[in-house]
Amino acid sequence: MFHLLLAARSGPARLLGPPAYLPGLEALWSPRALLLWLAWLGLQAALYLLPARKVAEGQELKDESRLRYPINGFQALVLTALLVGLGMSAGLPLGALPEMLLPLAFVATLTAFIFSLFLYMKAQVAPVSALAPGGNSGNPIYDFFLGRELNPRICFFDFKYFCELRPGLIGWVLINMALLMKEAELRGSPSLAMWLVNGFQLLYVGDALWHEEAILTTMDITHDGFGFMLAFGDIAWVPFTYSLQAQFLLHHPQSLGLPMASVICLINAIGYYIFRGANSQKNTFRKNPSDP
Repeated sequence: MFHLLLAARSGPARLLGPPAYLPGLEALWSPRALLLWLAWLGLQAALYLLPARKVAEGQELKDESRLRYPINGFQALVLTALLVGLGMSAGLPLGALPEMLLPLAFVATLTAFIFSLFLYMKAQVAPVSALAPGGNSGNPIYDFFLGRELNPRICFFDFKYFCELRPGLIGWVLINMALLMKEAELRGSPSLAMWLVNGFQLLYVGDALWHEEAILTTMDITHDGFGFMLAFGDIAWVPFTYSLQAQFLLHHPQSLGLPMASVICLINAIGYYIFRGANSQKNTFRKNPSDP
């Protein structure tokens, strides 16, 4: 992940070969980044706990019970956007965020590791019926990586469900927006390419959160334990690598004419139509294989 972040901001932007430079510890560790990251997680956790427009039941578990999940991810996205907008109107320097991506990625990785240790220890006292089928090999490294407990919770706060879509996906949108603002500061206005990247990826995130209930039938929720693989992927890999396109455009501006932009929009629209239709069909089948 760090190699990708360094490559995106380097002159040649080469993925093959060593990075143009290796950052020292002072470039990776920042108490300010740690506080900002913890505040972000706290904000998303608080939004998770707000009253939901709907509470859905998950798939049937080994003990024939069903867990309940708040469907308020899109609400969290909208409220986050409103809070960020209010902050910017009050002078929040969102354009400064791109300069903190390396230390933020570092503390996110550190958080994922510590969180995974907590999850592994918590699973030691979980009932057998609560364990995931794949993360209980007896090999502690393997089980730590895949996760032992299927749905680790404290009261009704579901850690895996929370991490799956909230801090990472919404954080991805925020990083993209910060990169757009930074480009506007550097060049007077964002490029058309930057606008398209922000728009397309916002559509993807908005779609995921609007159809949040569909995640309850996916393999991540129904089969995989919650260990380092998902924790790191959800809160570190997603926001900092999925925003690589916008990071690249900030450091390597690309000219894009309207004809080519129109073609790109058409291709994206076709792809989104196929993506949404396929995902809806998969979700319907998983919920009821007999559905016509």
